[in-house]
Amino acid sequence: MTNLFLHADINNCFASIFRIFNPELNGVPIVVLSNNDGSIIARSQEAKDLGIKMGQPYFEARPIIEKNQVRVFSSNYPLFHDLSTRFHDTLGMFSPHQEIYSIDEGFLDIGGFYNVDLKQYGQKVKETVYKWLGLPICVGIAPTKTLAKLANRIAKKSKKAQGVLVLKEPAHIEAALKTISVGDVWGIGRKYAEKLQAFGVTTAWELSQVNDAFAKKHLTVVGLRIVKELRGVPCADLEIEPPAKKGICTSRSFGQPVTSLEELREAVTAYTTRCASKLRKQKSNCLQITVFIHTNRHKENEEQLYNCKTIQLPVPTNSTLELVHYAMIGVAAIYRPGYKFKKAGVIIDDIRPAQAVQGNIFDRIDRGKHLELMNTIDLLSKKMGSGIVKVASEGINHNWKMKQDYGTPCYTTRMEDILIVR
Repeated sequence: MTNLFLHADINNCFASIFRIFNPELNGVPIVVLSNNDGSIIARSQEAKDLGIKMGQPYFEARPIIEKNQVRVFSSNYPLFHDLSTRFHDTLGMFSPHQEIYSIDEGFLDIGGFYNVDLKQYGQKVKETVYKWLGLPICVGIAPTKTLAKLANRIAKKSKKAQGVLVLKEPAHIEAALKTISVGDVWGIGRKYAEKLQAFGVTTAWELSQVNDAFAKKHLTVVGLRIVKELRGVPCADLEIEPPAKKGICTSRSFGQPVTSLEELREAVTAYTTRCASKLRKQKSNCLQITVFIHTNRHKENEEQLYNCKTIQLPVPTNSTLELVHYAMIGVAAIYRPGYKFKKAGVIIDDIRPAQAVQGNIFDRIDRGKHLELMNTIDLLSKKMGSGIVKVASEGINHNWKMKQDYGTPCYTTRMEDILIVR
């Protein structure tokens, strides 16, 4: 069987999602901001062409933004998540073997396909995603995942490729690798790129030609796999089921300073609820929870405090109610009046499979009822959106929530935000 992987990637993902619901944004420079509208985390091609950088603080880019009438948007995570899910669902229709790599990209194993025009197949994937979702994507097809990602990278910049590039023939692979800087190879970070350049290895093709001993010595076993993948030898299989996380963290900076214990309790409840949901999604329990809070270290004129509390649980659990109970103990233990807190977070550790739980004869919790309740909450959240059922200590007003001055409707996940055709 021939090894072949298809890599699909949404072009300028967040900006493209906003354009689906507002066609007036087509051709207009767009930037999307991070939590609390602090820095730029996504740009349309037009914004990139203006010289706006990824990760650039918003205040720093503001002169360019205002001069060029760049449209600015706060992050809309419910919308991004929903469109990402639809993208991966659509992609999964083209092969039963799929890896969801990130919010905007994924792999398919198409090695078992015979007598298929790969260029046409890639175009079909591209056209279907755009027709069904309005999302522009590029597609790369090659014998390894690393080569497929490089093919996609070239397809994005090549007018001739029209968004789809197949790298299968050795001569085509060689020509493509000679156009790619070694620092742009998937898995080669800045430090490794600098080391390789010091040895005279500047392109992906030159990297593919180094001997195995050199690769293993200077790039470790992981780097050796990358070199082999560039040669067309598959070393990375699809991760059809993502590995369970060994630790889960939810933290946010507040939209405004928080001084009261009550508001900290609300925020920590919300973050614990999110952690518990992630834990159940991967069918795991945890035996440890940590709560932390800290002030704004950038405001040196204010009193500073970083505090955290770790609690060992008597029995492994993924129950929101139980985890919130211990989180409330933690936040009460670390809170100090008179400080302006900027951020809080929850970390759950010592994670283990849910089915491998050792009971405790002194346990007073009815775990069967907790399990039924959590299953019901998860089902309601799936049908009606996350946050439909809340723990009372999360409160309602949430003055501490992150700042989003450039918010947009949740067009696909909130009934009152659905577009109306007039």
